Amino acid sequence: MSASDQIILSGLRAVGFCGALPEEQERPQPFEVDLVVEADLPAAGASDRLEDTIDYGTLGEAVVGIITRHRFVLIERMAEVITERVLEDQRVSTVTVTVKKLRPPVPFALETSSVRITRTRS
Repeated sequence: MSASDQIILSGLRAVGFCGALPEEQERPQPFEVDLVVEADLPAAGASDRLEDTIDYGTLGEAVVGIITRHRFVLIERMAEVITERVLEDQRVSTVTVTVKKLRPPVPFALETSSVRITRTRS
């Protein structure tokens, strides 16, 4: 499997519940996710058929579903659940997920807080 082929989704946004503070469990907030999915893509390049690649529309819907239908305390857990979902597709060798909390509840200037994790199929 080629590790150099990548499908990249950047700036995927959804609103959900995630945070250690009580108000973060009561009030939804916006999150942004970036995905880098490594998979073997020469067949898709040759055939021009959707079934020969990782459908990024399906990936995006799955990520939005995870954010909107689950509650998390940590963005680390949200990122882990997203990686687990992406790796369900046996064609994916590695996935890197960045989850950004767009409105971190801190008493100082901070544009975003985020985590980035990478998981590889073993």
